[in-house]
Amino acid sequence: MSNPLIRACDHYVVLEPGQPEQLLSAADTLTWLSAWLRSLDQLPADLADQPDVKSAAQRLIDTACALEISPGVTLQWFAVRLEPPQS
Repeated sequence: MSNPLIRACDHYVVLEPGQPEQLLSAADTLTWLSAWLRSLDQLPADLADQPDVKSAAQRLIDTACALEISPGVTLQWFAVRLEPPQS
């Protein structure tokens, strides 16, 4: 189970094979991952119960940090904090 503090992060570093790393907002990360899920022939079995691609992408963001899009080709995303939390 992911740490709830991660959900408080507003940015993600995303990694695609053969591309430079990108720093995206949480909303842009959701869009990025949704686009990749749409490009797949079918969703992974553990996401098949999600009502739509955006929900599937959000579930991945909440529970994982990698998605294999083809054999040996994996996307990765990592939550990062750009500023310390306000107390």
